[in-house]
Amino acid sequence: MRATCDTAATSGAMVNGQVTSRDVDAGDHRLRVYACGDRVLPAVVLVHGSGPGVSAPSNWEHLLPVFAEAGYFAIAPDVLGFGDSEHPDPAPAGGMPEYTDLRANSLIALLDALGIGKAHFIGNSMGGMISLRIAQIAPERVDRMILMGSGGAPMKPTDDLMRLITFYDDPSPEAMAGLLIRFVDNTDLFAGKLDQIAADRAAKANRPDVRRSHLATFNPAFNPVGYSEEALAQIKNETLVLHGREDRMLPVRAGYYLAENLPNAQLHVLPHAGHWIQIEQAERFVEQAKLFLGEPATLPSDRRTRQDNT
Repeated sequence: MRATCDTAATSGAMVNGQVTSRDVDAGDHRLRVYACGDRVLPAVVLVHGSGPGVSAPSNWEHLLPVFAEAGYFAIAPDVLGFGDSEHPDPAPAGGMPEYTDLRANSLIALLDALGIGKAHFIGNSMGGMISLRIAQIAPERVDRMILMGSGGAPMKPTDDLMRLITFYDDPSPEAMAGLLIRFVDNTDLFAGKLDQIAADRAAKANRPDVRRSHLATFNPAFNPVGYSEEALAQIKNETLVLHGREDRMLPVRAGYYLAENLPNAQLHVLPHAGHWIQIEQAERFVEQAKLFLGEPATLPSDRRTRQDNT
């Protein structure tokens, strides 16, 4: 059965016949939110990673209907400071640590705006780091977590991650193409479309608001967010850590660090996979996610009362 989105329930514009998009006031900020599925079902929030020109659709659009069909209300926001969500101006001055707190709190506010008491979180890269922060400051809002190629391990950036961080030294389509191929193990994934994909992504990356948010996020005056062993030990949520064996952005030892220090975590290392497991190994990712999240309840007890204007 093909999953569809109820436009009356989500009150959004149809994106591709299945996924809707809308702007949501989440606390003090506006977020662009992509969604699919019945809003009365358990929620799963998919949080994308960082990078110049990245957005929720680039990470998750192909998977939103899959999770909807599995019995979830699937939500993928453009994280604050990315895509078509609000880009704070002036941008936060405290680099990645301050922006991570701001982004985590905006997603908690998004749950409030959508009437969701608790949700599963699936975070890729920076999205995993944000999900961990939400579990720290509002553990009652997080059910299970899937951390995929996740940030949060205290380690020096790899050379390939530095290409991402310093992209605006040469924000050209050619530089974007050189960056994109480092996210995957098998570059055949691009199937002759690399130049077009890179050109489209570079155009988005060179929007002034996107550039401003990227440079503020990776302000070199501040260290990246790294969770100590003691901090991770306090996060009790059941967690699945997925990591590509060939990940060049965040090496597999980052996944081991998280799995060893989160008290209720399990680790699965996927061979022949880089940083974009959800794209490069989509079927295996979905299989692992469904197995871990289990069968959703039809009517979750933690669903808050809906507001007609949400």
